Amino acid sequence: MIPFSVLDLSPINQGSDAAHAFRNSLDLAQHAERWNYKRFWLAVHHNMPGIASAATAVVIGYIAGGTKNIRVGSAVSCCRTTRL
Repeated sequence: MIPFSVLDLSPINQGSDAAHAFRNSLDLAQHAERWNYKRFWLAVHHNMPGIASAATAVVIGYIAGGTKNIRVGSAVSCCRTTRL
């Protein structure tokens, strides 16, 4: 069987806050773990008001503390967004 992973942005829903986004991410990770996903990745995005996963080291600890077996890590894709 191919091991599947989840990639989460920790989006902040309209009218909500980062704390609620983290709870949603934990809920998703717990479901993924029950469904036998092997890894839970948190996407790194900076300077984006609707994304709560900028400080992935903090969120990784929160997610790992609320799960038992799933591997938790961060994923980053570096893209140039300004002209030099």
